Amino acid sequence: MQLNPNTIKALRLKFDWTQQQLADACDVSLRTIQRVEKEGAASKETTMSLCAVFEVRQGELIKLDDEVSEQTTTHAVSKQNLAAIVAASSFVSFALGMATVFVIF
Repeated sequence: MQLNPNTIKALRLKFDWTQQQLADACDVSLRTIQRVEKEGAASKETTMSLCAVFEVRQGELIKLDDEVSEQTTTHAVSKQNLAAIVAASSFVSFALGMATVFVIF
């Protein structure tokens, strides 16, 4: 069965797993996971194991590259990035609030 290798890798990274950890969870060899992430080639049994481990339907593993890119980008917003965004938005809100107070009075 042909899977999207980018989807498999994105899901593995979402779980913060190594290829070996995913292989152990799926009860397959490390080489099998490497092949799936490189070529997308997987047996029906491997596909079903991946679906069970990732708790997704089979169709989720055959996504288009555009959809995978969106997921990877979403996953890229780490806790540190989120903290920086919150801090920056708090500062901007404070500055706008102070500007409003001084302009009104």
